[in-house]
Amino acid sequence: MAQPTFSRLAAAAALLSSQLALAQTLPTVSVSGRATEAAPALAGFDTPPARLPMQALSLSAERLEDLGIRQLAGITKLDASVSDGYNAVGYWSQLKVRGFDLDNRFNLRRDGLPINGETALSLANKAAVEVLKGSSGMQAGTSSPAGLVNLAVKRPLAEDATVLTLGAIQGGTVEASLDHSQRIGASREFGLRLNLAAARLDPQLRNGQGHSHTAALATDWRVSADTLVEAEIELNRQRQPSQDGFSLLGNTLPDAGRIDPELNLNNQPWTLPVVFSNTHASLRVQHKLGQGWQARVHAGLQRLRSDDRNAFAFGLDCNETSDFAGAFYCDRFGPDGRFDLYDYRSENERRDTSSLDISASGPLQLAGLRHDLTLGGLTSQFKSRFQRQAYNFTGVGNIGGAVVTAPRPELTSENTNRDERSTELYLRDRVALAADTTAWLGLRHTRLQRESVRTDGSRATDYAQSVTTPWIALSHAIAADWLVYASWGEGVESEVVPNRSRYVKPGQALPALKSRQTELGLKTGTQRVEGALTVFDIRRPLWRDIGSCDIALSCERRADGAARHRGVEASADLKWRGGGVFASAARLRARREHSLEASLNGLVPPNVPQTTLKAQLRQDLLPGLQAHLGLQHEGQRFATPDNGITVPAWTVADAGLRYTLLQGNQTWIWRAAVDNLTNRRAWREAPWQFEHSYLYPLAPRTFRASLEIKL
Repeated sequence: MAQPTFSRLAAAAALLSSQLALAQTLPTVSVSGRATEAAPALAGFDTPPARLPMQALSLSAERLEDLGIRQLAGITKLDASVSDGYNAVGYWSQLKVRGFDLDNRFNLRRDGLPINGETALSLANKAAVEVLKGSSGMQAGTSSPAGLVNLAVKRPLAEDATVLTLGAIQGGTVEASLDHSQRIGASREFGLRLNLAAARLDPQLRNGQGHSHTAALATDWRVSADTLVEAEIELNRQRQPSQDGFSLLGNTLPDAGRIDPELNLNNQPWTLPVVFSNTHASLRVQHKLGQGWQARVHAGLQRLRSDDRNAFAFGLDCNETSDFAGAFYCDRFGPDGRFDLYDYRSENERRDTSSLDISASGPLQLAGLRHDLTLGGLTSQFKSRFQRQAYNFTGVGNIGGAVVTAPRPELTSENTNRDERSTELYLRDRVALAADTTAWLGLRHTRLQRESVRTDGSRATDYAQSVTTPWIALSHAIAADWLVYASWGEGVESEVVPNRSRYVKPGQALPALKSRQTELGLKTGTQRVEGALTVFDIRRPLWRDIGSCDIALSCERRADGAARHRGVEASADLKWRGGGVFASAARLRARREHSLEASLNGLVPPNVPQTTLKAQLRQDLLPGLQAHLGLQHEGQRFATPDNGITVPAWTVADAGLRYTLLQGNQTWIWRAAVDNLTNRRAWREAPWQFEHSYLYPLAPRTFRASLEIKL
């Protein structure tokens, strides 16, 4: 079944490539906006995206605004390689890239520095969201092979500007924001950029009312032509009940057409909101050393405070206190729609990250070749502190959402505190082998120290590891504005130390496992056309518990086979007079292989669509009036690891209008749109989390409107 689909996609990709080539032969036209997105800082090379030997995507704030994207999870609308990974209203965003979960602890960056993503990250003061797909070992000490996501902070502009935005979304959400940039001083050497945003959150999802606000200030000081000092601080807070997922009904996938997508099972009278309070700050100094060399010092901190609370639906007949209840429906709801309901509360969670990156970069002649080198070191510390938590059975609910139970807020469960320290030394090199041929090298050595202990002082663990991750690529310009490349790299994940009594060697650190990625690509980039065709192959080792694991010393956790994700991606960003299209397609073959348990080999990971198509079309209709049409298609996926239940494919369309009006020195931009135009009913995703099957429906048809005033 897979081969014909690959053939069809290959034919479509070949057609796309031919259309890209044809587009570049057409007469030149004038287009609005930048010709290309800014080169992602995440890639580590000062090179335009079309010339990078990797798939690195930058999504501008303007593009996100047109689509009404306010959360990181919203970027799943735009790129075929990015999909949902357990995205609930009121909670933090979780993504998959190329079928792998993006680890919120290790795969997120903010202006290139590591941050923790176990919170609601604000996009109100972000200039762009950048996505680096695939193996991330060149840019991160430890991380999943999904890639990296970077949030680029808005910095002071060269010219003074003020933007006011007001918006409303069906259901009752209203929002307002201010973006002001100004330069002061005798030589305008001081710059500041202020971002303020506030929203009353009232989605169509019932029992989801809340609010959020962000205040951010970024400043810079151009000390001289050679020295730039930048500082910024961001405060944001979100308070909103989270969304409970639905689940399988025994061995049956419920009919999405019969499920109310506005129903939130987290609707008990004692339901409390999830609260995220965040502080981010950074200081960056850049200084030109001469002869093309530059030094940079970049320090950042993140302080997260959370109250995580939920009326949590989980399985059926699984309310025993034993770790091994063994009930048949512990990973799904009962056939009649009943489920166990728990009072979950973990309050005053603290997650703190501090980091310091020091680097120098510049050109160097070695062995008759020009090298563009970057040498640096990154040190980071992470500390999490938790209290005891509640996870108490309150009764049996059902998918009708009408059952009321009594709260049980007693703190009956221990939590786990963690300390992590990482020191990373890195080198990147771009070598000009010939006029049209370039070699790219990356090497990162990481020293890890990690400790954990339960809140009652039990199950203490600590370990240290050293890992080295190389990356190499070769690119060649086969014609003007066309690039072909090949790359190979490694990434590392360091597994949590098993610390329960059921393990044969509790507290003993497991060896770090290396993922490997090979990638071949064809890219083009001009003022009017950007496009890419990519083939990749990622192998990631897997861990598995082997043994009965139901009594003490009966379980061994060890490496067992690998996840192998192979695929082809095609993308195009075409611009023509009065319009354009941003489209991507992906075909993924994700499988388990080489497991000691033969029945596991060949299985597809749950919640991973094998075929994905996404497109955003824009076209001028009248002077100042532009229409937008969006299309998303995600193929079928599996709801459980054993591939026993299939979740059907779905397709959804969005539409909108944008009207730009010039009023003297002001620009007024009116936006009106409808998401899920046909009110499609389907299961948007089927995440497998906490050894449990969940189902999240597509949001119902939703109207939104906004007014943006540029002063």
